[in-house]
Amino acid sequence: MTQATAHQASIGAAFRASDAVQSSISRIVGELESQRSAITGVRGPTSPEARQSFEDFMKLAGEVRGRPMLYPYIGSGIGNGALVELMDGSVKYDMITGIGVHFFGHSDPELVGCALEAATNDVVMQGHLMMNEEAIRFTKSLLDYAGRNSNLRHAFLCNSGAMANENALKVCYQKHAPASRVIAFSHCFMGRSVTMAQIGDSAAGRVGIPLTTQVDYMPFYDHAAAKRMQAGDVSGQTRYIDMCCWHLEQYIERYPKQHACFIYELVQGEGGFNTAPPEFFRALMQICKDRGIAVWADEVQTFGRTEEMFCFDALGLGDLVDVSCVGKMSQVCATLYTEEYNPQAGLLSGTFLGNSGGLRVGRQIIERLGSGDYYGKDGRIHRHHEVFRAGVRGLAQKHPEWFPAHHEVTDIVGGFGGMMRFTPFGGAKEPVLALCKVLFDEGVVAFYCGHGPYHMRFLPPLGVMKEEQWASVFEIVEKAMAKIAPTVPNAPASKVRPMQASANNGRG
Repeated sequence: MTQATAHQASIGAAFRASDAVQSSISRIVGELESQRSAITGVRGPTSPEARQSFEDFMKLAGEVRGRPMLYPYIGSGIGNGALVELMDGSVKYDMITGIGVHFFGHSDPELVGCALEAATNDVVMQGHLMMNEEAIRFTKSLLDYAGRNSNLRHAFLCNSGAMANENALKVCYQKHAPASRVIAFSHCFMGRSVTMAQIGDSAAGRVGIPLTTQVDYMPFYDHAAAKRMQAGDVSGQTRYIDMCCWHLEQYIERYPKQHACFIYELVQGEGGFNTAPPEFFRALMQICKDRGIAVWADEVQTFGRTEEMFCFDALGLGDLVDVSCVGKMSQVCATLYTEEYNPQAGLLSGTFLGNSGGLRVGRQIIERLGSGDYYGKDGRIHRHHEVFRAGVRGLAQKHPEWFPAHHEVTDIVGGFGGMMRFTPFGGAKEPVLALCKVLFDEGVVAFYCGHGPYHMRFLPPLGVMKEEQWASVFEIVEKAMAKIAPTVPNAPASKVRPMQASANNGRG
């Protein structure tokens, strides 16, 4: 577990390698394994008193936060893989993992051991002026994998995906100064900072924020539209890609030399777990490369979760990427860039780069992903995705009335790898949100995505989840949907929205 060796001279290395420290960590991890083994399935609160104490605590949470929590979720601090215990002793399947953070579930012994070892550091938080060795080790591991099929050579660490995106934007602005415009996809999500809320395509996310960032929105790939565009010997995919390339050229010609970057969510997260063929991205990226516009791959949610560690590798696009961001599963966030985009001194800085535990655990996660059986068509992530698809299709075959057609949805189940979604009740907002709440009550923590149609979103802990556990999850899903279905008055499909191929947010 420890990185120290007998040849290391520092007192710190000797301390972490000492029998006293290592044996103590081993005893704690052993006790953890013993205690978590009692968590074997979904259950309710352990007693009426525990329930009442939990409700009192939830009331306090609402008071200190200024608003109630979306779900009555306060963890006890222990779990067993895909199962998590709450403060009242109840247990649920965690199918959203903190919006994709806990890929290895709850109370993973190896990662807890790493965190305990990291806790013996002299400081909790590490920074860009003063850091310990783990910050460099984390960065090196990340870049080793990122650079296999790309030219990404350097990384700057930070504490949130939004800050990683802010840093990426600064890198692109500096490289292409004085260009100040940004290209992004419709329905993208970039984070909650002032600038990222402006780039993200959500009106509700920027209410009251001055609109100072100039953004041009491109259409993301639309499978349904591409299918409708089939004509003769020319595939709908080709025609749709050609149309999008034309729109991109129009923006570039309208604002010559004013675009600093094009931000690519390779799988849209908040927008609906939308996917696109690699040919779509490559065509647009190549135009950017030819026109001197930075290609920025936002992998804050996709990192580690598709069929390669980096989604740009899974789609064969690494040769075109100039800047990328990772977060969530990595525990510590980072902005990665090529030598060409390495910024001048002073542009990027910050007090904190991450905490010692996150750096140590994050590096272990990267190494575990890289050496395990997670990726490729025979990998664990792909197998789980197929089991998930089969589960949804089984539900739809048994209850077809729960899955009415929607004109924008070509398949009721979608996503890529560990980013999973299905579309019940015609993608209508109210029943999907209601299903989230009922699922939680029944024992599955999930969430939604999309802006209409709406989908159920799963980000399960595939690093530790067993394939046979899906049967239990889908039993709960079926039970929850059965409770919601009678309240849905044959929900009509959402009103057709105009294509946003040439949409502009009016800020330029």
